[in-house]
Amino acid sequence: MRIIGVTGGVGSGKSAVLNYIEEHFDSRIVKADDVGHLLMMPGRACYEPVIQLFGEWIVKDDTSLNREAIASIVFEDGEMLKKLDDIIHPAVKKYILKEIEKSKKEETEFFFIESALLLEEKYDEICDEMWYIYCEKEVRMERLRHDRGYSDEKIQRMMANQLPDEEFEARCDFQLYNDEDVAHTYLQIERKMRTYYEFM
Repeated sequence: MRIIGVTGGVGSGKSAVLNYIEEHFDSRIVKADDVGHLLMMPGRACYEPVIQLFGEWIVKDDTSLNREAIASIVFEDGEMLKKLDDIIHPAVKKYILKEIEKSKKEETEFFFIESALLLEEKYDEICDEMWYIYCEKEVRMERLRHDRGYSDEKIQRMMANQLPDEEFEARCDFQLYNDEDVAHTYLQIERKMRTYYEFM
């Protein structure tokens, strides 16, 4: 099984790339953000530690955590963000490592890990290869405005907190250009995936 990490700036279209891969190849896709949300649910590994960090008021009537309130706090408070990350990220990596072992037993051909913080969290240590999804800043901003309803201020702040393109390029093995021409994006994926089958 080949383990591939997929990263890129916010709005670069990582999910669209992975959706195509999941539809066309024998692959397991795990998104770090989705795992983080799962582990914050009642009874899961991060639920109680997050309550201890923020207080009981963060629990909603249905016993789930108020993720919107948490997001608004950590968006303004870097220290609280670090404390939250120290709870979430190790638990996410532990979960993903277990899923990798499970997929190996199931003889899945490809295991993709998607995270905006793939490099920061040192996933390169467990991946065979790292992909960087690149997209022009203006296209990313338009996607975030249109698809997520983000303000320009929020987008700029999110982008400022991410690694520069040059670091992604230097530390990743493969760069995929994901502009608005989806046919071009799919062609790049097909070409890259074919190279793996040549060595299987």
